[in-house]
Amino acid sequence: MLTPVTSHNQTIYHNLAQAYEAEFSPLTDKSPGPDGVFALDTLLDDNVRGYLCYVNKTPVGLAAIAQHQEREFEVCEFYIVPRFRKAGLGARFARAIWANSPGLWTIKQIAGADYATQFWRRAIAQAGIEEMEEDTYHDPYWGTVMRQRFRYDMSSSN
Repeated sequence: MLTPVTSHNQTIYHNLAQAYEAEFSPLTDKSPGPDGVFALDTLLDDNVRGYLCYVNKTPVGLAAIAQHQEREFEVCEFYIVPRFRKAGLGARFARAIWANSPGLWTIKQIAGADYATQFWRRAIAQAGIEEMEEDTYHDPYWGTVMRQRFRYDMSSSN
C-alpha cells in the first residue's frame, strides 16, 4: 500500500499529481501552463518525501510528506483517484504513512475544500486518535486554512 517515490516511479507520481492539481484548480485558481502541465505546489526534495498508493498494480493515490523537525511531519499533498474513494482506501493509506513516521502530524485544507476536511476528520478518528487539535490557521502560502494537529504512534492505531 505504501510505496516510496524513487527515480523509478517518479513519472507515475507526477502523472497523478496532474490529476490532483486539476481537481483542486477551482479552489486554487490555477491553470495549466502553455505545455498543458500544472506547476506543482510541493516538490519532492530532501525534506519532502513522496508516496504512491497502489491497488493491485494500479497507482491510485499519492502523498507528499514534509519533515520539519525530528518526528514532526506535515501532509502537504494527498490524493486518491475519484473512482477509488469512499471505500476506506484513503484512510488506510493515511494510517500507513503515519505509522511509517510516528510523531507530531499537521494537515491543512484550503478554503472551500470542506470534503477534504471531512475526510481528514474521519481518517483521524478511524485511526484511534483521541486527541486532535483543529483550528483555522493563516498559512503564508495558502491563506486561511483548516488545520488538524495530532500525535501518532503505534499505540494510536486500532
